[in-house]
Amino acid sequence: MKRIIEYRKLLGVDKNVTLKELKTIYRNSMKDSHPDKFVDDEAGKIEAEEKSKTVIEAYHFLVSINKETHEKLNDEYTDTISNSIIHDFYFDKQVLTIIHLNGMTYEYIGVQKNTYVKMVNADSATRFAKRHIYGKFIFRKSAKATEE
Repeated sequence: MKRIIEYRKLLGVDKNVTLKELKTIYRNSMKDSHPDKFVDDEAGKIEAEEKSKTVIEAYHFLVSINKETHEKLNDEYTDTISNSIIHDFYFDKQVLTIIHLNGMTYEYIGVQKNTYVKMVNADSATRFAKRHIYGKFIFRKSAKATEE
């Protein structure tokens, strides 16, 4: 949750920002801090490169959790959580990553450690996730796991 707040603050947006607005804000931020603007200023160029990396990271993250993105991926997500069992899962810094047997990977943000521990100890991780994870946390599609 802290990362979401920081990224929104960096780009100056709230949770209701549209993808179109987010893209415009991102482009304007990149224009202001692009390293190519600092041709003769090496320190400024290095600082601009770091800021650009952070802005790019923030933009991609906020796009991935945006309501419009979720609406586009809703059928795929619903099919995955309804029909695919959990292959593996792990927890790091309040982010629960769940890898499904169909290869889809989703990150759930703001998960407390005690919820993760309960999931580890549950008879069925899939059943636990259906009851206590899906629909309860901000999530994003992470990546497709490589096919074995």
